[in-house]
Amino acid sequence: MTTIVTDEVDRALKARHRAMWALGDYPRLARDLLTPLGPILVQAAQVKPGDRVLDVAAGAGNVALAAARAGAYVVASDLTPELIEAGRERGHQEGLELEWDTADAEALPYEDGQFDAVLSCVGVMFAPHHQAAADDLIRVCRPGGTIALIAWTPTGFIGQLFARMRPYAPPPPPGAQPPPLWGDPDHVRALLGERVEELQARTQTLTVDHFDRPEGFGDYFKATYGPTIAAYRANVEDPDRVRALDHELAELAGRFDEGTDSTVISWEYLLFVGRRTA
Repeated sequence: MTTIVTDEVDRALKARHRAMWALGDYPRLARDLLTPLGPILVQAAQVKPGDRVLDVAAGAGNVALAAARAGAYVVASDLTPELIEAGRERGHQEGLELEWDTADAEALPYEDGQFDAVLSCVGVMFAPHHQAAADDLIRVCRPGGTIALIAWTPTGFIGQLFARMRPYAPPPPPGAQPPPLWGDPDHVRALLGERVEELQARTQTLTVDHFDRPEGFGDYFKATYGPTIAAYRANVEDPDRVRALDHELAELAGRFDEGTDSTVISWEYLLFVGRRTA
């Protein structure tokens, strides 16, 4: 009975995640703000022509498309069908051939050791059960293959965004872990353990200058980013809390703003590259 209940709870959680990431317009956000991260991760993983590459939690395909441009055979997987469709359309427009699959990062539908490189850019970090996701990243990577990840750090801008939104969002279900933990190198090392060697972990920043003022960041994320939209929907009947959340987002953007004539924010992330042990 416990297993049945657990399975039902997990299915409900995954359905909630799918629905959340289908809100707004994440493909637009990924195109407007995150495009540089795809080539950065592909280069860090040293993807070569002919490599078999899996992009886990691929979203709209920034990494997958960059790997395909590098000549790799690419499979892009994501829990949310709407994002997969957006990625497939982008690939079609560029004339790139990729395989696009709807799949759960915690239960990937691929054979053991099927891929030369397993990549994820601010994607697998949102799988609720970190160890299960890490185990499957390793399982589908061949011995000697590359595992390369980008994740927002807990102390960086997006990590702090999630901290600001947490009081306004529904409580996470038991067992679900905070996404920004994937931006802590000690946490990632603990997840992967001795199964991954030659580890390299470094923090870098993505410069975002898309917004004319701090308030513009909040307006944009309220329209495009599923987790932010979900937080607002949870408080839609309480105008005071909506205004408070507006203030939180504008204050956060203002605190990180490095610009003069417009808002410029450095988004810190962890770049982690390792090799699966033989």
